[in-house]
Amino acid sequence: MFELRKLPYDTNAFGDFLSAETFSYHHGKHHNTYVTNLNNLIKDTEFAGKDLVSIIKTSNGSVFNNAAQVYNHDFYFDCIKPSAGCGCGGSCQSMDANLQAALEKEFGSLENFKAEFIKGATGVFGSGWFWLVYNTKNQKLE
Repeated sequence: MFELRKLPYDTNAFGDFLSAETFSYHHGKHHNTYVTNLNNLIKDTEFAGKDLVSIIKTSNGSVFNNAAQVYNHDFYFDCIKPSAGCGCGGSCQSMDANLQAALEKEFGSLENFKAEFIKGATGVFGSGWFWLVYNTKNQKLE
């Protein structure tokens, strides 16, 4: 059975960037609901006892949807931290120089990246997830 993972940081540490109320809503309500639903859906099925990635790769319908939501929330909460270089709530307004260079190389400018990212994200049906990833095969941001 899956458990709602404890967040690895103080939810008040993100300042105005991400409020404790937002964490409470997404972690305590959304994420918790997906974990609970997934556990209820896989009980006494061929998915019971399998790891999350295996369930995602071999399921469909409600099992897939809830497993994917658990995975996406876990990934999201693992990828953010209150002090990423300048810190989320701090006064520094710059990003990592390597990330900025990669974004500018791939998209032409930060403004173009933001426009493309927003366009892609708003094109996802419902409240889907949209990730910027690095493709190791072609060595590009996608």
